[in-house]
Amino acid sequence: MAVVSARTFSVEETRKFAAAVNDPARMVTSYTGVVSTDDGNNTISIRGNSPYGLLWRMEGIDIPNPNHFANVGTSGGGISILSTQLLTNSDFMTGAFPAEYGNALAGVFDLNLRRGNNEKGEYTVQASFLGMDFAAEGPFSKNYRGSYLINYRYSTLSVLSNIGFNVGDAVTNFQDLSYHIYLPTNSIGNFSLFGFGGLSNQNQDAVEDSTQWGEDEYLRYNSTYFSNTGTAGLKHLLNVGRNTYVQSSFVWSGNDNGYEESKLDDVYVPQFEYSQNYINEKITASSVMNHKFNARHSIRSGAYFNTYFYNLHQKYVDAETSLIEEKLDATGKVNTIQLFSQWNYRINEKFTLNAGLHYLEMLDNHTWSLEPRASLKYDLDERQSVSAGYGLHSQLQPIGIYETSLEDGSGNSYQPNKNIDLNKSHHFVLAYDRSLTKYLRVKAETYYQSLYNIAVVNDPSSPISTLVVEGGYLTDELVNEGTGRNVGLELTVEQFLHNNSYFLLSSSLYDSKYKALDGVLRDTRFNGNFAFSLTGGKEWEWAKNRTFGMNIRALYSGGFRDTPIDVQKSMETGETRYIASLAFSEQLPNYFRTDFRISLKRNRKKSTTTLSLDIQNITNHQNLGGQYFDVQSGEIKEWYQMSLLPILSYRIEF
Repeated sequence: MAVVSARTFSVEETRKFAAAVNDPARMVTSYTGVVSTDDGNNTISIRGNSPYGLLWRMEGIDIPNPNHFANVGTSGGGISILSTQLLTNSDFMTGAFPAEYGNALAGVFDLNLRRGNNEKGEYTVQASFLGMDFAAEGPFSKNYRGSYLINYRYSTLSVLSNIGFNVGDAVTNFQDLSYHIYLPTNSIGNFSLFGFGGLSNQNQDAVEDSTQWGEDEYLRYNSTYFSNTGTAGLKHLLNVGRNTYVQSSFVWSGNDNGYEESKLDDVYVPQFEYSQNYINEKITASSVMNHKFNARHSIRSGAYFNTYFYNLHQKYVDAETSLIEEKLDATGKVNTIQLFSQWNYRINEKFTLNAGLHYLEMLDNHTWSLEPRASLKYDLDERQSVSAGYGLHSQLQPIGIYETSLEDGSGNSYQPNKNIDLNKSHHFVLAYDRSLTKYLRVKAETYYQSLYNIAVVNDPSSPISTLVVEGGYLTDELVNEGTGRNVGLELTVEQFLHNNSYFLLSSSLYDSKYKALDGVLRDTRFNGNFAFSLTGGKEWEWAKNRTFGMNIRALYSGGFRDTPIDVQKSMETGETRYIASLAFSEQLPNYFRTDFRISLKRNRKKSTTTLSLDIQNITNHQNLGGQYFDVQSGEIKEWYQMSLLPILSYRIEF
């Protein structure tokens, strides 16, 4: 039911793309309209939108950000928790998505899990610079169609550090477990148990030697960071007659994110600087019905009930007063409901219509949105088609925003954001798709996204909008008086795998603007204006049962926007401060990176082995990441993104 701004990707694609390291979020930076926000993680911006606007879904249910080292209020992290060992063909959408998807403004990752082999046991072991990966699948018995599939991974980036590659100064570790258990029955439908869990942490110890501090102020800091995420679900699929099936699910999900920082004083005693601990949990109950009336009509309708539980704490030392400020201290729960219905109507041999409605309401403060969605596809002939799509979309604010606590002039506490409304947008898309050959296609899309009712800081001089926040919780009073717009043109030329080769050429021209309460139309943080990528690869049969593969990806895009540093204010407070009135007025240099992958695959009678080397940024191009104020030197300094990074791995399947 998605005919614009959507595509299906396979596990094989994820494994082939250079330096994707089996991570779907890193892979999709090869697609039009998608730009990575940082080499060190897989956070993405879609069509100029904030990363927070991306929705993650698994087996038809919304899930929390499934990434290690993930911060609250964003959709990415260091690397995906989900192993491609569990995934089957999945969908990625970049706008005007169908009515079944809600609570998102930018895009959707709709992930599907494959079933384990129900005929024989199979096992996979992979060792790489990122760690160890183990997978097992198979039947429960010879006479039962059920199966299990489970994957465990443990990693420490200290291996890369020890051989001389810069992956940061902290000690970094992560591990994860994911599973899918399929339990069919003869009379009461099919059941599935699925889920994942990931633990990740980074620890850095201060150097207790003031002679080494010099201009490296960070050496005085102790820091501890952790990010733990998990989901556990039960799904039931029941056929009701020949043309109807009902899918019902009950899912628990949650994440626990924490960070503490202290600074050594002149006698090496740690002094508190900052701490946060955000615990978010969610219980979801859903039921979706699919019914096919005939070859021309089908409908899908469903309901999702969510209860969010949270325990949020944040405090820090104010640089100007040297007092400890507690900006967030909240425990509670909120409830939401989502309802949808969408209709697929094949009008005739050339026209296909999709239409639907999505309803989202936060029951606690009664903010709601009724959202029409529609798309129309017209097949000009067997090789080419034109499509148009429209969607009204909305999204809840990050939970912590609702719990902001401030003090009035009399010292009384109040919560100004309890009734803050949803962010909303209209998204229009027009597309043309042409197959040049059986394996080669060209697709062009143009879009316009009008964002309105956007939560912004309630200060006529403030440029802060939720459209430009990259993560965390705003703790200011907000009002829904902001706007924004994204407009762009995208072109894709793609050859699907043919004669053991493929390529994907993606290009985007776009403009992303926003307006906060100060009324100034500004570039968003993510407005690079253009993005180009070339991804391709080929395999050669080499000797008996051996396959040699080579893959490459080149990314070139406009630099993101930055805000000038206020040197005087930074010197006074001892931390980086910015000139708010000039928000995002500077543009970083254009971004360029080339990734490379080679592999050697050998098929034996009872096993398959793959030796591969992925190299991110093989030219070691230095991409500027941003600027900061160095307290020791009193100067503005620059920091750069990831340099050349090799990932060697060996995989055996048997």
